[in-house]
Amino acid sequence: MSPLIIETPAAETALHSIATPGLWAVTIVAVIGLLVFDFLVTRKPHEVSFKEALGWTAFYIALPLIFGGWVWAAHGSDVGVKYYTGYIVEKSLSVDNLFVFILILSAFAVPRVLQQRVLLFGVAGAIVLRGLFIALGAGLIATFDWTFLLFGAILLATAIKVFNDARSDHDEAIDPSEMRIVKVMSRFFPVTGEYEGTRATVMRNGRRALTPLALVMAAIIGTDIVFAVDSVPAVYGITADPYLVFATNAFALLGLRALYFVLEGALSKLVHLGYGLSIILAFIGVKLVLHWAHGVWAAVPTVPTTLSLVVIVGVLAVTTATSLRASRRAEEAAADDAARPSA
Repeated sequence: MSPLIIETPAAETALHSIATPGLWAVTIVAVIGLLVFDFLVTRKPHEVSFKEALGWTAFYIALPLIFGGWVWAAHGSDVGVKYYTGYIVEKSLSVDNLFVFILILSAFAVPRVLQQRVLLFGVAGAIVLRGLFIALGAGLIATFDWTFLLFGAILLATAIKVFNDARSDHDEAIDPSEMRIVKVMSRFFPVTGEYEGTRATVMRNGRRALTPLALVMAAIIGTDIVFAVDSVPAVYGITADPYLVFATNAFALLGLRALYFVLEGALSKLVHLGYGLSIILAFIGVKLVLHWAHGVWAAVPTVPTTLSLVVIVGVLAVTTATSLRASRRAEEAAADDAARPSA
């Protein structure tokens, strides 16, 4: 009986990317254009309404779905499935990242009118950092046979961490004064005690001083580095085409600003999301390890992308359903306790 050898990431090296230099250029210009447009939209601080956030979220979900349709039509169902699977993985990880953003924004007491501006700087920083990580990953894949083993080990270690975090209190407070990046910045610049609108620096007593906005933006961008370590290897576990890896990351991140205001009330209800993400990261980690092992021992089977898509969507559906059920039961129990007369 022949081993299962279907749709392995190795089949796509940087030399076999679907993207021409022209497509790369158009995509990068489009991403920069969307970021500039977002900065123009948020140049005047205001409190984001649910309706406004929902409209932008719909736009930033429709855009990658339409683009995926073009990928499918132009390059076939195999590449199309890889694109959509990678996008779902990246979008799922970005939702988990919102938990951290909520903690940071709360810890720094960011005024609500400034929150989307902070998030947008975080998105821009994340896209740049992930672009660098994607280029590094492509170079490693092209040079070293053990890169997939390394990526698999990173994802398995991350899966354990995400699982342990899910078991702990997700609302653990963050002390800004204890953050390393805040300590470093405060050592070289004075920091004002209050926000100064959208200004990151101001002049105080003849010296350039940082506002709390500069510190919180630095904290958000600092977390982007950690997130990139998780997300880039994860999507490389779906496809080794650096263009698809970049496209899925960029599309997942561009709508994060609006998605924050849509889900900020619902995120607390997704109590099992961490467990689901840990399973997904572990699954992709195992897939990468199997792929590496197949290159050494041909009899080792690999995992088809179609199966990956089914597993990922299934895990997300189950954890969302169980999360909502658990949250509803907790609310009902709290209501019963409140209604019960005290002794």
